[in-house]
Amino acid sequence: MEIILGSQSPRRRELMAGLDIPFTAISIDADETFPADLKAGDIPYYISRAKARAYAPKLHDEQLLITADTIVWLDGRMLGKPHDEAEACAMLKTLRNKTHQVYTAVTFTEKNKELETFVDCTDVTFGNLTDEEIEHYVAQYRPLDKAGSYGVQEWVGYVACTAMKGSYFNVMGFPVHLVYQALKRRLAL
Repeated sequence: MEIILGSQSPRRRELMAGLDIPFTAISIDADETFPADLKAGDIPYYISRAKARAYAPKLHDEQLLITADTIVWLDGRMLGKPHDEAEACAMLKTLRNKTHQVYTAVTFTEKNKELETFVDCTDVTFGNLTDEEIEHYVAQYRPLDKAGSYGVQEWVGYVACTAMKGSYFNVMGFPVHLVYQALKRRLAL
């Protein structure tokens, strides 16, 4: 079976490559808007499936498409990707000295089969970050492509992440342990 990773994320591509399973990476153009009443893990669940449906008509027999979406959830609201550096700084200021959740949904799609989607959640606690540290991180690392305005594998993760309950790789945007288990079930690895 040919595995296709439908993601532009270099982190997802790197994590998938770490499984030592051959795959092809593609970009999918999908509408990522979601119903306003969705909360927490239901949001990436919806978007991951929207990405899968956008590409599904192009699938051939013996192809498996994997799509994913990640959000940060804090105090009953979603922190998506920031639009600019000012918004990135504002998001990081809301995360300091608090615990937030990172939800990632992954969808497996095959031609003429039901979509299979699972959601993973990790609790992440940030310690104190000064305004200057936040501004340094945003200027140096430009986290505009990251949910919640941060990459846990970058400088801010080193200095601010004081606790984590759940998968580190989920926080990076791809719960590879669950992806691997799902691939084992499907492909008899």
